[in-house]
Amino acid sequence: MADGADTTGKLLVATPLIGDGNFDRTVVLMLTHQQEGAAGVVLNRPSGMMVSDALPQWAPYLAPPTTMFIGGPVANESVVALARVRQNPLQGWWTALVGLVGTLDLETEIEEVAEAGVVDGIRLFAGYAGWSPGQLEGEIESGAWFVVDADPADLLTTQPGELWPAVLQRQPSPISWFTHYPTHPSHN
Repeated sequence: MADGADTTGKLLVATPLIGDGNFDRTVVLMLTHQQEGAAGVVLNRPSGMMVSDALPQWAPYLAPPTTMFIGGPVANESVVALARVRQNPLQGWWTALVGLVGTLDLETEIEEVAEAGVVDGIRLFAGYAGWSPGQLEGEIESGAWFVVDADPADLLTTQPGELWPAVLQRQPSPISWFTHYPTHPSHN
């Protein structure tokens, strides 16, 4: 973090300048941003794979839609979990990020999570988005990303396909102007 701007817990909203199909019109929740690099998950890329097929033990806790989400192009075989809780469980298996939404350690025994009785919904992501040291800062500086505050409702939204315009819409001008940016500028 050359400029000290920690984006942990913030949203990265792809701008039309992103230039990478993996991130076109994406909203990324930043999980960590340190000297060694940064990582986050794409919140608005549901896949066709049902979580109940891959990790059936977590199916009862899933927030709709109940598909596996594509968290990003890095380590697609790994799974990252976000969990919304009714109150902080004060357990090592949950780490707060934004309000009562945080990461859930999937190595935790399902019985321990059930016994706590506080999990209100989870979302699972295959892979994640990652940046090497200085890479994200360069992309932000070049205008590829807007960095905005996250609303806890964004993180497990029931309408992930509408997240990109919804997040842009609530921003001040000129960021909100991008809400209606055409998918193909030639169609403008």
